[in-house]
Amino acid sequence: MLTAELVRPRLRVRGTEVSIDMLDAGDAYWLQSAAELIALWQRQAGQSQAAWNRAVESYEGERVDYVVVRGLAKVLSDAATFLPLTTPLAPVELRERLFARGPAFATPQLFHPQARSEVVQSVADELGISAEQVEATLFADRPATYLLTDMGPAWTAQELLVRYNLELARGVLYWASQVQIEVHSNYKDLWKYLKLFKLMYWAEPQPDGYRIDLDGPISPFVRATTRYGRQFAAFLPALLLCDQWRMVAAVRSPQSGTMASYRLDHTSALQSHFKQSGLFDSRLEADFASEFEQKMGGKRGHWRLTRESEVLLLEDTVMIPDFILVDEQDEKRKIMIELVGFWHPQYLRRKVEKVRAANCAHLLLLVYKGLNVTEEAFQDTASEVIFFQHKPVLKEVMETVEAMAERVYGPRQKRERTPKKRRKAKRPGGSDNTNEGEQPEEQGRQSTDNFERVKLFLAEHPGAKVREVAQALAISRTTANKWMTRLREAQ
Repeated sequence: MLTAELVRPRLRVRGTEVSIDMLDAGDAYWLQSAAELIALWQRQAGQSQAAWNRAVESYEGERVDYVVVRGLAKVLSDAATFLPLTTPLAPVELRERLFARGPAFATPQLFHPQARSEVVQSVADELGISAEQVEATLFADRPATYLLTDMGPAWTAQELLVRYNLELARGVLYWASQVQIEVHSNYKDLWKYLKLFKLMYWAEPQPDGYRIDLDGPISPFVRATTRYGRQFAAFLPALLLCDQWRMVAAVRSPQSGTMASYRLDHTSALQSHFKQSGLFDSRLEADFASEFEQKMGGKRGHWRLTRESEVLLLEDTVMIPDFILVDEQDEKRKIMIELVGFWHPQYLRRKVEKVRAANCAHLLLLVYKGLNVTEEAFQDTASEVIFFQHKPVLKEVMETVEAMAERVYGPRQKRERTPKKRRKAKRPGGSDNTNEGEQPEEQGRQSTDNFERVKLFLAEHPGAKVREVAQALAISRTTANKWMTRLREAQ
């Protein structure tokens, strides 16, 4: 990021609003300057940081816009890699040996009879290295001596100007004490970067999104520091990954010391260089989404599958379920699905903790059997759990989804349809073919038997869940949920 000295001259305060003077990325003058700096940079391969600083200073000459030139040069060097020289011994140890000999000058003096070159050669002989190696090692741990080993991106002039504008926008936040943002779509990565940069935040659901307040220094007496503001600045490119967003920051002007508002939104020309997550985090998720679309997508069902479109706020953290199933005939009916696949123990422990904290009745967990976790781990949660061997069985998943939706939201209101006359097929002998191979009275007896079995089981296990009833009585979850609902209504 740019230093405060490279940002401050570009700040503008008008009344209660603060802004930053950005460059026109299409301006011919700045495009030429950027191209010249890139050409100068490309000749620095293998050179030291100090050599690059000298080259930039020479390029500046008498230019009055040297602040911008230095800013562009800083962007180039920040994206590159400078590494220290490999030395025969630590520079600190070498300096101790040399400085122990006392002051030494280029030519001998009355009280310092040894010349500097003689001291260097003497230490070199002791160490079994050359005098040149001593000179190269002496300050090899100072960044100015580091050598350019990786030049970073293959910049174009326009890309360099665009990145410089982003760094200016980030720089304003150095002096921010509080930031409020609103996000409305594609905000998955936002939460990851909030955690990465260790920002304190409070989130509140909004229509189609969230409002998030980011706090600055804890003490109201801390006014001049930019330490926490740099965390805000580091985070800003993550906000640009969202499709729709708005930000308002409370900024203390470094020129006047007065408070002002700094505003940005998704209509700005800023571009993020942060990597955006792929559509799916694993092959397991991609396969599940693909199978659902093939078997249940379109008009084949009334559930619509969306990807990570809601967030569960859990005090100091969040949980973002992998999928949300939304009933297209009633948008309020939603079932969240979280795939717990092939993960390491630490991830699994955090996942179980989040599920317990969420205690969400409309959350369905699909858990890989190979993990070191049993159903008891989720016993004290309101969520449903399905264990799978190789991949989730979609039929079982959708049966559970239907049962959960009926339990959480009540029976689904079916759309009224114009009654149509149906021609009844006749069984041999003239009887109706109500259900092939089964008479209506047989169906009634089976339903009564299931009802009584569910009733007896719940009497012995009053806290049992749908999946437990279904497993114990060897019936489908839909059937178990149906009779459990009837029993609750009758009570």
